[in-house]
Amino acid sequence: MHKIKENIFWVGSIDWDLRNFHGYDTPSGSTYNSYLILDEKPTLIDAVKSYGSQEMITRIKEIIDPAKIQYIVSNHTEMDHSGAIDELLKYCPNAQIVCSPKGEEGLKRHFKKNWKFKVVQTGDVLDIGKRKLKFFLMPMVHWPDSMATYLESDAILFSNDAFGQHYASSERYVDEVGLDIAIAEATKYYANIVLPFGAQVLKVLDVIKDLKIETICPSHGLIWRKPDDIKKIVASYQKWALYQSDKKVLIVYDTMWHSTEMMAKYLFTALDKEGISVKLMNLQTAHISDVVTDIMLSQMILLGTPMLNNHMLPSMASLMMYMKGLKPKNRYGFTFGSYGWSTVGFKELESSCQEAGLELISDGNYIKFIPDAEELKSLDKTVSLIKNKLNV
Repeated sequence: MHKIKENIFWVGSIDWDLRNFHGYDTPSGSTYNSYLILDEKPTLIDAVKSYGSQEMITRIKEIIDPAKIQYIVSNHTEMDHSGAIDELLKYCPNAQIVCSPKGEEGLKRHFKKNWKFKVVQTGDVLDIGKRKLKFFLMPMVHWPDSMATYLESDAILFSNDAFGQHYASSERYVDEVGLDIAIAEATKYYANIVLPFGAQVLKVLDVIKDLKIETICPSHGLIWRKPDDIKKIVASYQKWALYQSDKKVLIVYDTMWHSTEMMAKYLFTALDKEGISVKLMNLQTAHISDVVTDIMLSQMILLGTPMLNNHMLPSMASLMMYMKGLKPKNRYGFTFGSYGWSTVGFKELESSCQEAGLELISDGNYIKFIPDAEELKSLDKTVSLIKNKLNV
């Protein structure tokens, strides 16, 4: 357990070993955050994943008999948030589950039990004694059931998945670990989980802008408590929700016999010589969850692959499928690669780019077998196009 404010405690679970979160690479592990408020009606905000239930309950027992808990606020139905509720209710069977209408529906589908539900809407207030909790529904940030809980007396926003990060540590606060680390983790989290829901995020930001917020307690990762740190992450969310990016170029490629790699490296060198911020990522070594993080931060995305049986390589196909779900907006794209017999497979790459929301700046550049110096030089036209598009 960890004291956040008077009679408010972190009682979550630390997952040091988590390395994959449904396709999202998590080398730093994660935390499942749960918060206990002591008042006339003791209340738990969020639970943890099922395998962290005993860790959570042990922390609760250090503070209070779990039987005294009267409310369990379920901000989100997903099992990394709600998985431990069933086990916790063995200790406090009379506790009410506070959730959104979709939350009740989802929890019933997940657990097949008719718990004591208290369904709330935006603006509803729950009196727990000296304190009152106010609820804000935020559908599709990032599930239909999602909501946030606000504790006005202590200026705390229990923000659910918003402002979270997959990061395991013994420290509980952003300022204890470092703002740069927290922002980097929050950036990756947004890019891989929240990115498709920019319009919904903007609505939430509009709602919370008038709240006095001294602490943001997300469901994963570190807690935000320094005013400048809170301003930074809220401003970042505003930028990401508007699909804004920096004038950066990202080159993503895979290669078989190094021909596509030669093209990728030529493009990198040419762009770098022009003073354009450019990054090179090889799909053989870069995880797609890291690639899409850089896609969110870059305005121009160059995608290269050779042909294999008249199709793009499986690694590129995997990235394109992932991108189609995340739908980055306001991004330019360009395709390139090598082939042996036919260029027909590149149409698949081009159409995938468009389905993923990229605006192609020109026809792609495809070179048969091994590019020679003159063929590589043909990529200079693309560099000029990129300069014009980025206005640099």
